[in-house]
Amino acid sequence: MKWIDVERAFSRALFGSFSKRKLALTFPVLVACGLLIVFCRAVAFQASEWVSMSLSFLPMLLSAGLLLALGVVLVRMHLSEARGGMSMQRLLVGSMDLVVGTAYLSIPSIVIYLFLWMALGFFFLLKELPGVGGFFSVVFSFGPFLLIFGSLLLCFLNLGVLFFIAPIAAQQPFRGISRVKKLLSSLRVAPLAGMALFLLALLPIGVILSFLVLAAHLTDLSYLTADGSLALALEWFFIMIPFCAILTPAVILFFNFAAEVSQLERA
Repeated sequence: MKWIDVERAFSRALFGSFSKRKLALTFPVLVACGLLIVFCRAVAFQASEWVSMSLSFLPMLLSAGLLLALGVVLVRMHLSEARGGMSMQRLLVGSMDLVVGTAYLSIPSIVIYLFLWMALGFFFLLKELPGVGGFFSVVFSFGPFLLIFGSLLLCFLNLGVLFFIAPIAAQQPFRGISRVKKLLSSLRVAPLAGMALFLLALLPIGVILSFLVLAAHLTDLSYLTADGSLALALEWFFIMIPFCAILTPAVILFFNFAAEVSQLERA
């Protein structure tokens, strides 16, 4: 794989990220993910620290399942456009079996996170014990640190699943362990190249998301005045709509480039 091939692949992915069909498909899915985050943020309003922590990570892991299904369809659309195109209805109908076949891949990460969350609750319980809670919170502070680190790592691994698994699932029925073994073997041969391409795909999302989060945070500090969960949910709902609209092309680019990388590996 030569750099000129990667550059051409990225250019094709970039130019294909403003397709009206892809934008129309991706934006509602991102809004659905945004609704999950807004709902959890509203529920976490004035909740305990333990509950707030769980509601910070859980919507991201639930959204990973929706994004994986979206990624399968976007990869098929991108590959179809390269071959001459296919009607939207035919493409969506043909993708249903593949989407359903990959839906279960988001379940293990959610189950693992629930175990991490319950373990984190044990440390919060120790912290609240009368008399000795302060001692335990100091001595066992490494426990929450490792559990929160594990939750962050789990979210990052889900991004890897979106990039590497979606193209495999989009091109043929997913066969579980056999396909994962093939993917791992290819990454073992060229781990640096795989990681570099993955980070390159994440770069546009990371840059745009950083500006969006910063703008949302500054808006929260300088303008928002919600003092209840319902008002907070409404405020963040109306912010979330343009937030998702601006992020949509970057998400499409991510999956387009994943499709291009899978084709480069086959060449």
